[in-house]
Amino acid sequence: MASNGKTQRGGFGVGVVVGLLVGLVLALGVALYVTKAPIPFMDKVPQRTAEQDAAEIEKNRHWDPNSPLHGKNPARPAPGPARTDSGNGTAAAAQERVASAVANAAAAVVPAPSAPARAASAAAARASATAATAASASARPGADAFVYFVQVGAYVSTDDAEQQRAKLAMGGLKARITEREQAGRLMYRVRLGPFETREDAERMRDQTTASGYGEAALVRVPR
Repeated sequence: MASNGKTQRGGFGVGVVVGLLVGLVLALGVALYVTKAPIPFMDKVPQRTAEQDAAEIEKNRHWDPNSPLHGKNPARPAPGPARTDSGNGTAAAAQERVASAVANAAAAVVPAPSAPARAASAAAARASATAATAASASARPGADAFVYFVQVGAYVSTDDAEQQRAKLAMGGLKARITEREQAGRLMYRVRLGPFETREDAERMRDQTTASGYGEAALVRVPR
């Protein structure tokens, strides 16, 4: 009985090995047949020529992926012939206009003068105007060489001078206070003016005296 069991197991192992070998042979034969046999459908596709490939490449060279956004994709126009001399002249004129515009814009950007420069310029202008006025006045025939002030008091204290000026201001008269050293003391003079003519100064002197602002004096100063 034991020998029969061993014989059966040995026959079963041999059968398995033989079956595997037969399966491998069949698979190898099928593989060779598939690789050498013509492939369905693919052999039916016509082969493309070199001219067709070149035409396709040229067509795709100018393809625009955004053509669906603005209609069909038209072929790009071939570059036109070079412009004639008139075209070159137009381009040169355009370049000259651009250069002129840039130059004008650069000339228009001028830095604003600083505050000290403006103040100095204004002072120089006022000095020139004063000199021109004096020159024209002296050039007029019979012009007076002096300007006139009406002095309505001279005080040792600034408070007294300010009080006198305030009184004149209440009467509608605009006075100013000037300082001058006299006999070793600093005096504060309250004056009205200047007046261009002696007659105007004398009328103002008489008016202030009659109004009770004190004794007024006529003062002349060279122009």
